[in-house]
Amino acid sequence: MRGETVARKYAETLFELGVRAGRAEKYGEHLREVSDLLDTQPKFRLFLETPRIDDEDRKRLMRDVLGSSLPKDVMSFLLVTIDKRRQRLLREIATQYQLLVDEHLGRQHVEVTVARPLGDDARGMIAERLSRVLGKEAIPHVRVKPDIIGGLVVRTGDTIYDGSVRRRLEGMRSRMLRAELPAGVAGGQ
Repeated sequence: MRGETVARKYAETLFELGVRAGRAEKYGEHLREVSDLLDTQPKFRLFLETPRIDDEDRKRLMRDVLGSSLPKDVMSFLLVTIDKRRQRLLREIATQYQLLVDEHLGRQHVEVTVARPLGDDARGMIAERLSRVLGKEAIPHVRVKPDIIGGLVVRTGDTIYDGSVRRRLEGMRSRMLRAELPAGVAGGQ
């Protein structure tokens, strides 16, 4: 199985435990903390991911570093990832878990591309309008890309809404090139 698929399966398992315990969102926060630790502490990540290191040593380190701050279910889950040699997927598992939490709570992440940086008011207005259109709480992730000239491009899942000035100009150009020339204009008459 591909890493993303495996990570999704692991995330689903922990998510189910989190829902049963009524702590799905909190478990996600703990996973994000572990993921952040792996990103910010390269030696810790290297220790967990190096194949030559004994699993019991990895588990001991995991308990020593995180044992007092994590719920028992989350710690047990992390130890299972070591037993199954999936600790390299912890960051992807955290990402997949967050997607499950967002889906469960009716939130949807949306990529929004604009030509110029947005102020807080404009971001809020975009989030509000997208939430109305999608019927879910939209969480916009805004990117600035000047080559779209103006307007915005919205991507949600596999769907793209392109309201950019660049696309409109390209459409106009295409229509103009396809337009038939009036009779008598061709051939210099």
